[in-house]
Amino acid sequence: MKNNVKTFMNGILYENPTFVQLLGMCPTLATTTSVKNGIGMGLSATAVLILSNVLISLLRKLIPDKVRIAAYIVIIAAFVTVVEMCLKAYMSDVADQLGIFIPLIVVNCIILARAESFASKNGVLASALDGAGMGLGFTCALTIISTVRELLGAGTICGIQIYGEKITPMAIFTMPPGGFITLGLLIALINYIISKRKAADKQ
Repeated sequence: MKNNVKTFMNGILYENPTFVQLLGMCPTLATTTSVKNGIGMGLSATAVLILSNVLISLLRKLIPDKVRIAAYIVIIAAFVTVVEMCLKAYMSDVADQLGIFIPLIVVNCIILARAESFASKNGVLASALDGAGMGLGFTCALTIISTVRELLGAGTICGIQIYGEKITPMAIFTMPPGGFITLGLLIALINYIISKRKAADKQ
């Protein structure tokens, strides 16, 4: 039970794919201009992570070693297609905003890395928890980044106006430079918190 909890929590904090491992930087910077887009991208990746991890874990002994990467990509692509179709059917506005970044989940290094390093070597339950932890960690990271960028850059949260008319938003935060600034500051803050927590655990 402790191992399962640790596997799940690793992706959210200690091995967070965005703030600690620095994976998936392209969708992180491109889709976090609004909270709605950030959450949509994060949850889409989470669904693909869980489903692909489970299936790869189930098939890990049947997939020949020489074609494992190709097999992983085919499995991931199948689930990405399902997620994309669901988004277009039920959340068409989010699908339109995310555009090409939904199909590009196929080559998202977070998903392929978990398939290769974890799902291919562990059981179904552990792989599902790993996918859920990594996916929710990614979603949390995108939500935090997009909240900062949308609030400072547009003065809104989920499209709801927060600033009064006397305060002018800093538009740079909705642009690529603002994304890099926000990401860098949050990486520094999260890693400081993690280092403090690890030091406290050792005492």
